[in-house]
Amino acid sequence: MVRGDLAFSVDYNDQLKKSIVPVFAFVLGVTFLLMLFSFRSPVIALTSILLNLLSVGAAYGVMTAVFQHGWGASLVGTEGIGAVESWMPLFVFVVLFGLSMDYHVFVVSRIREAYDLGATTRDAIAHGIRTTAGVVTSAGLIMVAVFAVFGTLEMQDFKQLGVGLAVAVLLDATLVRAVLLPSVMLLLGNANWAAPKFLRKSRPATMWGGVTWAAGADRGCGPEQRCRHGGRP
Repeated sequence: MVRGDLAFSVDYNDQLKKSIVPVFAFVLGVTFLLMLFSFRSPVIALTSILLNLLSVGAAYGVMTAVFQHGWGASLVGTEGIGAVESWMPLFVFVVLFGLSMDYHVFVVSRIREAYDLGATTRDAIAHGIRTTAGVVTSAGLIMVAVFAVFGTLEMQDFKQLGVGLAVAVLLDATLVRAVLLPSVMLLLGNANWAAPKFLRKSRPATMWGGVTWAAGADRGCGPEQRCRHGGRP
């Protein structure tokens, strides 16, 4: 039996390599199923995962560029040490994926509600982004400020964690949620709401606090009436 810090490091890294794929698969699988049965749409479930993976990829790219290659390392008070901490990719994935999905569900829920109330896909997307922009941006800025504090610390692992998450959350709350999400949903159009028959039947009617959707007048919703679920998928 070999003991010591070097042997521990080798065993630890080997265990991480064995665990990282099952963890990724489990998180992505559970996320897909939750989004599928929440929104009754395989398209929304799949695009949710792909968009959130973009945020994770941004975090990985920033940490690699700054701490492995030394690009802009002086801006965060460090230098390129040639490597990223071995536990960082898995930890960043879990934390960032959870945060990104929180923003994503919030925005897509408002879009789906507007669509169920009679809005077109384009109008529903515009309404969802407009009504959630302030909350998502504010929450994102708070998280960026919190993670940026970690980036000012001297310990390399905390600095890497802070810089990677701060940049990724900033991109996620601005570029991904405000630009890529509405663009992708707009390009997909009605395909966003396509669903197998068993999912359509199990979807409950949407009641949105009695709010009338103004654009629903041509769908049988008068100016003083509540637009109700009318067989949307």
